[in-house]
Amino acid sequence: MPSPVVISAVAFLVVGVLLVVAAPGALRRGRWIGAGARATLGALCLALAALAAVVSVAARGYRALTLETLAATVTTEPVGPQRFRATIALPERRLAMYELAGDAFYVDAHIVKWHPLANLLGLHTAYELDRVAGRYSAVADERTRPHTVFSLARPKPVDLFDLARRLAFLAPIVDAQYGSATFVGAARPATFEVRVSTTGLLIRPVSP
Repeated sequence: MPSPVVISAVAFLVVGVLLVVAAPGALRRGRWIGAGARATLGALCLALAALAAVVSVAARGYRALTLETLAATVTTEPVGPQRFRATIALPERRLAMYELAGDAFYVDAHIVKWHPLANLLGLHTAYELDRVAGRYSAVADERTRPHTVFSLARPKPVDLFDLARRLAFLAPIVDAQYGSATFVGAARPATFEVRVSTTGLLIRPVSP
C-alpha cells in the first residue's frame, strides 16, 4: 500500500495539473483574476507534489521510529586480544559479519524528527543505522591502535538526513536531525539488542 507521503504527492500533482490546465480557459473567457488564481494555486500544488516526491524518495532506507524499535540483534565473539567478531542481524533480513578491533562494539545512527504538522502527511520520526566500529576503552589505545569501521547504511539516490540538513525550506517541518551512538563491551561472547528510542540508541543484553 502506498505511504501517505506518496498519496499526498499524487493528490497534489493531480490537483496542480487540473488547475494549470484550467487557467488558459479562464483567461480566454476574460476571467483574469480567476486565471491568475488557478495558475498560482496550480503551481503551488505542483511544488508541494515535487517536495512530497523528493521526501518520499529520500526516506527510502529509513525506518519509522515508535517509542522503542529493535534496530539490530548483535552477537559478539572474541577472536584474539582486543579483536572480536560481530554478527549483526537487521530487521530487513540483512545479515552482516565483521571482525573488529577494540574492547567494545560501537554503533551509531542518523535520526530525523519531524514537526507534528508533518505527521499529518505520514512523516514520522525515522532512523537509519549508519556504521559499526571497534572501540578501545583506553584513550591511549584509541590514539595508537588499529581502527576498524564498516558502513551499515545502504546506498540511496537521495539521503533523508542530508536532505533535512541542507535544504533550508524544510526547516519548518523538521524538528531535529542528529546522530546517536552507543557501545558495549565485547571481551566475552554475548548477544544483545540495539534499540532506537525517542532519546537515541541503547543496547540491551539478550538472556541466554
